[in-house]
Amino acid sequence: MEEHKALDIIKNPHMTEQAMDMVDRDNKLVMIVDLDANKTQVKDAVESLFNVTVKKVNTSITPQAKKKAYVQLSDSDDAMDIATKMGMM
Repeated sequence: MEEHKALDIIKNPHMTEQAMDMVDRDNKLVMIVDLDANKTQVKDAVESLFNVTVKKVNTSITPQAKKKAYVQLSDSDDAMDIATKMGMM
């Protein structure tokens, strides 16, 4: 996936205490993504932007009409490193 398309899908990281716990405990990243993006597009965008392998993607729509993506990385990749690159830490 091209970088500008990936940046259109991933809006920004979602930084809450619960999201930080997921980074530490579950090797997951939480991001706000485009409302029209599907799980496959989110997976491709994260893999192309951060050079990681995505194991699983879950999404939910917030009451504020934003889409939140929970991206679980493979065991060989560290979510803490990616969170630091995104400025979450």
